[in-house]
Formats: sequence, C-alpha cells, structure tokens
Amino acid sequence: MLLEVLTPEKKLYSGEVYGVQLPGIDGSFEVLNNHAPLIAALGKGRMKVLKDKSQNEFYNIEGGFVEVLRNKATVLVEGASAI
Repeated sequence: MLLEVLTPEKKLYSGEVYGVQLPGIDGSFEVLNNHAPLIAALGKGRMKVLKDKSQNEFYNIEGGFVEVLRNKATVLVEGASAI
C-alpha cells in the first residue's frame, strides 16, 4: 500500500509499505495492505513504518489524523521526527 506522512512544513515519507503501526488516541493500532476505509485521530507517540516483513522505520509524532482509502494511508501530523 502507499503511505504518505505529511506535516504542515513538508512531506516526511512517501512510498510503498507493508503496513504502519500508529498511536491512536485510545491505543495503538496497525493498518496493513488492503485495509478497510478508515479515518482515525492520532495521539502523541511512536509510529512504526513496516517497509517489508523484516525492515522498519520509526518516527515520533505529535498527533494528528490518518485516512485509509483505496489502499493508500495518508497520515497528517502536527509534527514528526525520525528516530
């Protein structure tokens, strides 16, 4: 699936991924390939980008929203930094 991570200043990440783990406001959750449509609020915490089944990237995010539609996840966050 395609993942885009956007902050007000820049596009932090864009590319094909296996999935992404996100810090929701009520607990963390995971979005994988072909996930059902979803809009969810995100809290402050760690986002894990699953590039494939053995390679990951981590980011600290400041909260925001995620939209999943037609095998594309768009993460809109107030701020983020790579770990």
